[in-house]
Amino acid sequence: MRFFKNLLFGFKAYIKAIKFIIKHKWYWYLAIPASLMLIIYKLGEMVMEHHVIPKVDNVNEIVWSMIYIMFEIAVAVLLMKFAKYLVVIILSPLLSALSMKTEKILTGRVYPWEFKQLVKDIKRAMKIVVRNIMWETLFLIILLSVSYIGWDDPAKSPIFYITYAIGFFYYGFGFLDYINERRRLDMDQSITFVRDHRGMTIAIGAVYSVLLLVPVDLGALFDWSNFNNDAMGTIGTFILHLSLWLCASAAPILAIVAATIAMHDLVDLSTNEYSQKTDVLEEKEHKDEE
Repeated sequence: MRFFKNLLFGFKAYIKAIKFIIKHKWYWYLAIPASLMLIIYKLGEMVMEHHVIPKVDNVNEIVWSMIYIMFEIAVAVLLMKFAKYLVVIILSPLLSALSMKTEKILTGRVYPWEFKQLVKDIKRAMKIVVRNIMWETLFLIILLSVSYIGWDDPAKSPIFYITYAIGFFYYGFGFLDYINERRRLDMDQSITFVRDHRGMTIAIGAVYSVLLLVPVDLGALFDWSNFNNDAMGTIGTFILHLSLWLCASAAPILAIVAATIAMHDLVDLSTNEYSQKTDVLEEKEHKDEE
């Protein structure tokens, strides 16, 4: 019963996040991942269309030329097909800052900037990512193995769908850990916290995953070659993928705001001893300048 209560709690946080973003007019934040996604895609397209085939005179040069071309194609495909995933990685510093800004509005409290703490947070974040990847991969292997044994088509196995819940959990874990870092919870404490609130963690990760994993084709936004033959179909395809692109772009911004709001509703972030009231920090900074 507690699981479903926390699950609903997490979903409600997204509704609050949408209202929060609208209230504070944070629309331009949504434009950052959207722009990055397009830039990365166009870079990949440029590499794909304008790669240079070097002149070859012997077998060794032919081999190296093939490796060179294959590398270019691999880079182009990575940029074009996985643009939305690369955007999330690039946006990590922004997501952390946006979470703190959200918390400042909710609580009126801020965190003093410290280089040593920043280094610790980066190291801890890398450990969390590696740990999550390892555990998620292990669970996926186990569940897929069981599915292969019991069913001819693993995708039709009821057990197979647990893999989605596992992915949701670890995605949610990643976003909630931004806040747990500021609460100075170590890795074990953060792990215990998200386990105790699995429902909320899965809800945060589920909405994020659905928005991020929509099958958007950025190429459809630029392909108007069939407009003369099928104008309505071309426009419809453009609108569809434009909508999906906006959903995928909004996913990381919406998720980090929702995670911060959910955590504040749950534990009251204004009681965090490692934060300071805004006016206290401003007074301290003013004295330091003098």
